[in-house]
Amino acid sequence: MSIKCDRWIERMAREYGMIEPFEPRLVREIEGKKVVSYGISSYGYDVRCANEFKIFTNINTTIVDPKHFDARSFVDFVGDVCIIPPNSFALARTVEYFRIPRNILTICVGKSTYARCGIIVNVTPLEPEWEGHVTLEFSNTTPLPAKIYAFEGVAQMLFLEADEVCAVSYRDRGGKYLGQRGVTLPRI
Repeated sequence: MSIKCDRWIERMAREYGMIEPFEPRLVREIEGKKVVSYGISSYGYDVRCANEFKIFTNINTTIVDPKHFDARSFVDFVGDVCIIPPNSFALARTVEYFRIPRNILTICVGKSTYARCGIIVNVTPLEPEWEGHVTLEFSNTTPLPAKIYAFEGVAQMLFLEADEVCAVSYRDRGGKYLGQRGVTLPRI
């Protein structure tokens, strides 16, 4: 397995629609205003989150159960800045839509700007032939409210190419999150 560089990522985005929309440079400023960077980097792609958020709340005092998840545990919010309560989390989605090739595994890691503020980004691997908007989980590990900025960088995708294609891809298995759009809650 090898990690893929910026030239490979750009070629796959342009020729195969692997990342849409695709930003071919690392954007650090928009109209003179500094932003958390997004776009192509040396060995990855920095994704943005959209302005659709689901903020976790315990107003219904339910138990978090992945087999019987209660969607009422979230408050839907649309806006350019999401405030995550202390010691809580929010879900969002990437602006970018991904189409992962059959010989690629994609790993997501948080950006240091957020990590240094106690905000952890959690995303499961994007398996070969998975596609969709990536659901992002932001955990606020601090005792203070935390901000997430929509349409700015939040995490970096790393693309690992296998020496051969997998025997069974996510699409072959009929994966339950295939083609997801918007913020997607747990499914069984």
